[in-house]
Order: sequence, then structure tokens, then C-alpha cells
Amino acid sequence: MAEMARITPMVPVTNLDKSISFFENVLGFKATYRQENYAFLRRDAIGIRMLEAAPGTDLSDPRRQVACYIDVLGLDDLYAELKSQLDALPKGRVRPPFTQDYGQREFHVIDEDALLIFFGEPI
Repeated sequence: MAEMARITPMVPVTNLDKSISFFENVLGFKATYRQENYAFLRRDAIGIRMLEAAPGTDLSDPRRQVACYIDVLGLDDLYAELKSQLDALPKGRVRPPFTQDYGQREFHVIDEDALLIFFGEPI
């Protein structure tokens, strides 16, 4: 019987170089494959696929917003690791760790193209 192993979101970006830089320098990912308008990035068991959108596409429009949820172990340790890079982002792009009513501890980051990235861990 077939078994699904993982999901890797396909994220539209307006500027592939800028998005790769954000994920590498702020979130600790590494681009492991790159083409003209596509990149695959990894960190641990997590993969993100980026596809450059057509010129002029406004990805900051709330109707086009994309989100992904990354389950982690050691959420507070990850936040501490990334804190100096996250503190350098413009105001409003990071929500520090907090506890959700549904039993998850989370922090949130918004990238250059309004991608909302949830990092979460069960309490």
C-alpha cells in the first residue's frame, strides 16, 4: 500500500534571489537546488519549493496570501536561535512565541511576499 511521506509547499515569490536570501539568512534554510525561476530549500526534514511569479504579480494582496505551518521540536530554542535575525525585520513581521488555546506553542513570521509562516509545537 502506498504511504505519503511529507508535504513541501510550493510558494510563489516575486523575487527568487531575495526570497532565498530571506529563508537562508533569517530562517536558516539552505537552497539545495536552483533553476532560473525555481528553487528548493531545506532545513532538517522541512522542504520549501519556491516558484517565481509573473512580473507585476502583487503577492502582498491579502486575497493572494499563502500560509504554511512548520511543526518543530524545541520551539523556544528555535526562536532563540533566530531571534537576532527576526529582530532585524520590520515591525509587524514577527509574532514572538505564545500559547494557543488549542494546545500549541507558536511563533509567526511574515516573509517579503506576505507568506505567513507558522512555527508550532504541541504543549
